[in-house]
Amino acid sequence: MKAVCATDLSAASEAAIENETCLECLGRIGVEKMHLVTVIPSNVHRGMPGINFEKRRKRALSRYRSVIEDAGFAVEIHVVRGTPHRRINGIASTVGADLTVVGSRGESPLVNRVIGSTARNLARTSVVPLLVNRIEREAEVPDVIRQHLFRRMLFATDFSENAARAFDAFSYLRHATEEVLLVHVRTPKDPDPENADGAARLASLASELEQWGIEIETEIRQGDPAAEILAAEAAYEPATVLLGSRGHSRLRRLLLGSVSEEIVARSGGNVLLVPPERKA
Repeated sequence: MKAVCATDLSAASEAAIENETCLECLGRIGVEKMHLVTVIPSNVHRGMPGINFEKRRKRALSRYRSVIEDAGFAVEIHVVRGTPHRRINGIASTVGADLTVVGSRGESPLVNRVIGSTARNLARTSVVPLLVNRIEREAEVPDVIRQHLFRRMLFATDFSENAARAFDAFSYLRHATEEVLLVHVRTPKDPDPENADGAARLASLASELEQWGIEIETEIRQGDPAAEILAAEAAYEPATVLLGSRGHSRLRRLLLGSVSEEIVARSGGNVLLVPPERKA
């Protein structure tokens, strides 16, 4: 597997990239090569006096490269210009990446109403599974919040086609996963008011994971999907929440409100978001 690791060279990015336990987890799920990507924003001009942005960023990435190579990965460095989420997605497509990893400190409720963070834009537009690695917000020397990325998972499903695609990620996650909470949130639109079908479908998913020796719990909740998934996360305290994204049209990418975007913005831990399959 190939992973794109996006960094803005901040302390938060450094924490996500250089954490030994996180690197070990990525290795356990089959990642063999890392593409380290940093994007110089379009509004930073080459001619700004006294500053060689490309040289400074390559030097910083070289430090990360040594750490990651010592952990057993092959590494390639990319320093590019443009809009961060677009260039990150472009490189992921070009190199045939299986995963994009980005560190995020999270945002305040006010900032969450404004489009602009790279993590949130990637949540809307990522062309491959996106791992948002949550970093401490207030610490001067930040660290990752939950190091064992895939040991304890929460999988949220609405039984849609793309939820099934997200569940398929356990084909590689199982090598690092020990416990999973399977969650389905029933809404007023559900045709199954007694939850009989939902419970049966969760049980079917549980039996698949149990064949791999994974400990399973299941839970059916009722209400707003994003709020209930976040409540389940707070109670269960998984390392990572796994869910699918339905994807959006070009117009709807300008709007906030999808369940996946809310989870990426407000989750207390890591989030692994699986996008729809790309059309030929």
